[in-house]
Amino acid sequence: MMPAETHAELERELRQLIAEAVGAEWEALARLPSGTRLFGPEVALNSLAGLRLISRVRERFGVDIAAEDLNLDALESIASLRDFVARYA
Repeated sequence: MMPAETHAELERELRQLIAEAVGAEWEALARLPSGTRLFGPEVALNSLAGLRLISRVRERFGVDIAAEDLNLDALESIASLRDFVARYA
């Protein structure tokens, strides 16, 4: 199990990658609860931004979401992405 501090650092870094993928300000994403849906109105991830995010996660963490998670359930929320990356990184 990942230490809480490392878990929080991972989530912060993923929030930065999400912000870059959707073209949002980091501060706006930093305030959202971990359970916020990525494809919901608050984050507004779309298919193109989702591909950018998947690519950046693969580059940064060496985790290929598309290969490991055929249903892309990892992209359901900030928390699900964090937990997925923590499991496979």
